[in-house]
Amino acid sequence: MITGELKSKVDKIWDTIWSVGISNPISVVEQLTYLLFIKRLDELHTLKERKAAG
Repeated sequence: MITGELKSKVDKIWDTIWSVGISNPISVVEQLTYLLFIKRLDELHTLKERKAAG
């Protein structure tokens, strides 16, 4: 069971997504997956830029 700070963070994310009109849990998971994928690509790109510069 999720409790405490983690539950609070999950609830905040869910409330944000719900408030913009996405109420289907499958759509929420899909959108979060895209965001995590893009974030990881950005992190890898930044790492490669730092290696190239240094």
